[in-house]
Amino acid sequence: MSTFEEYAALARHLSELRRAGERDAAADTARRTAIRATADQLGHRLAAQEQRLRQLGRATAQPEPGLAPATVPAPGMAPPGDAGHRTAAEASYPRPHTGTALALPAAVPAPVPAPREPVDTDPAVAVEHARQAADAADAAAHAAEQLAQRPPLLPGWSPFARAAAVYAACALVTVVPTLVLELGNRVGTVGTFTLFAWMCAGLPVLALFAGYFVLGRWGTPPLGTGTVRRYLPLGVAVCFGTLPIVYCGYFLALRFLIG
Repeated sequence: MSTFEEYAALARHLSELRRAGERDAAADTARRTAIRATADQLGHRLAAQEQRLRQLGRATAQPEPGLAPATVPAPGMAPPGDAGHRTAAEASYPRPHTGTALALPAAVPAPVPAPREPVDTDPAVAVEHARQAADAADAAAHAAEQLAQRPPLLPGWSPFARAAAVYAACALVTVVPTLVLELGNRVGTVGTFTLFAWMCAGLPVLALFAGYFVLGRWGTPPLGTGTVRRYLPLGVAVCFGTLPIVYCGYFLALRFLIG
């Protein structure tokens, strides 16, 4: 092969290498641009997540998590993790004589640190891990929003069933003072008018107000947008109808037992 042919072959090879280098550089530039754009999107997404989580924390009266400040050692000082090792190492060396005899402790062998897992330095892999973590955070935030939209009192019940249960429980609580008044009426310490006044008006009103307050206090979801449905007509019917029904049942049972 002549010198000219060798030169031409080398020139063609050099041209191919240059074009391959340009293609690799263009691909690397495109890859870096895509990674940078994805990282920017994740940054905006994480900022929105942080704002939403702070809103959820304020709505549910939860303390906002604080970030521990990074500890940067000053020039010439040891990092925080090496303080114990540096102290033990310095203690094994003699210090300048200051006129006072100092007892030097024996050198303490430094513990061998555990091997660390290898860290992947590929930016694309790191961005993909960050995206997966952001997806998991989105799912957790969505679950937290669903829980925050449910009232703390009987969260799995419908509003009507919850109101009926609360009013019924408050009305049943008033059965105890009604029986006490009935016993007082039998021994003559409580008049008949007082008994029926409390049974038909006083205790039902107290039970109604108690149920109304409980539904407003614990029946409202932390992220509720509207007012809670308290079903006041239902409360009136339950609270004012429970005691007469219980009282009549008490008399019927007493007559049946006395016979």
